[in-house]
Amino acid sequence: MTALFTLDHVDYAPGGKAILRDLTLTVPEHAAITIVGPSGAGKSTLLRLLATLLTPSHGTILYRGQPQTTWPHPQYRQQVSYCFQQPTLFGETVQDNLSFPFAIRGQAFDAVKAEAALAAVDLPESMLKTAITELSGGEKQRVALIRNLLFPPQVLLLDEVTTGLDAVTKATVRRLIDQWHADGVALLSVTHDETEIAAATTRWTLRAGRLEGQDD
Repeated sequence: MTALFTLDHVDYAPGGKAILRDLTLTVPEHAAITIVGPSGAGKSTLLRLLATLLTPSHGTILYRGQPQTTWPHPQYRQQVSYCFQQPTLFGETVQDNLSFPFAIRGQAFDAVKAEAALAAVDLPESMLKTAITELSGGEKQRVALIRNLLFPPQVLLLDEVTTGLDAVTKATVRRLIDQWHADGVALLSVTHDETEIAAATTRWTLRAGRLEGQDD
């Protein structure tokens, strides 16, 4: 199977403090990998390296056989999308956030597509005009997620995106993520949620910055 990511002896040690140590691994196309391990193991750091939010201290990361550094930044970010644990919204309204993916592609905002995306996560179409200051934590997380998925990426990096959500909202988010995976989006997820861990088909365990195990 074609490699989506290839990591070759990757370290991340800012200021000499080792967070990731000698990671050598391959992420196949259409993977659905759940990354587990104790706090401080380097799980979120790994996702941020894959998202190019951080740069390895040593070693190389290839995306589709090419070094990350050779990919034009906008093209890479459109293919590899990172979702933060704490959703970051900008502007004043939900529409300000959902219009952004269209703007960076030079396209006019498609309200019908945005409203359909809201409906997919059980949010009303009228929410487009809602101020982001009026949203609950769960609503913010869903808006941030569909902002990343209005134009489906090749890879979705999920950093504890269901943490703090109630059971109903969590199920809604999981349903959407599972649907995008079924449609061909690769998933790498960091979670401490025992239900999500138990349901994972492929688990990678990080401990003290090293890959300890890969369970399929």
